Amino acid sequence: MSQDMEELLRTVRYLKDRQDILDCIQRESRARDRQDSEQIASCWWEDGVDEHGPVINRMPDYPERANLGHRANFNMTSHNITNHLCEIDGDTAYCESYVVGGLFWLDGKTTTIAFGRYLDQLEKRNGEWRMLTRRCTIEMSADTDGTWVHSKNVKGFLKALWSREDPSYERPIVAKREGVRW
Repeated sequence: MSQDMEELLRTVRYLKDRQDILDCIQRESRARDRQDSEQIASCWWEDGVDEHGPVINRMPDYPERANLGHRANFNMTSHNITNHLCEIDGDTAYCESYVVGGLFWLDGKTTTIAFGRYLDQLEKRNGEWRMLTRRCTIEMSADTDGTWVHSKNVKGFLKALWSREDPSYERPIVAKREGVRW
């Protein structure tokens, strides 16, 4: 194989690893926003550990504990991954992903926007990247009036659901008038 082909192959492997790592981190955030314990678990190795503030959660209990914590406080959440840095060292990756979290409180009137970072270590085992360790930072937050979702401007929009009944699970995706709406 030529040197150019070897370099191209290394580059493609690296780019595929980077994309698989980012997909895993984003898939975990999406699963948390859908309260999908099975999908959350699929992003973690069985020996994985999540640090959220003073609480350290270990797999396999983490997905349901995270979901219970959200249900106890919020009507809905939205975890948004923005800046993403990734350092790959063999079958280990060290990532820093900025996260903007929207938290719609149970009172139905207040939303908190929280800004922080996920500091993740992922491992590639049997060709698959999953999370092994996560540490979370909180940088700042802002409380806002969350009642806009009850206004005429939002009436008729699809509601997000904490279940596999959420429209994002539908295949094929078809525009229609059915569905849970504001």
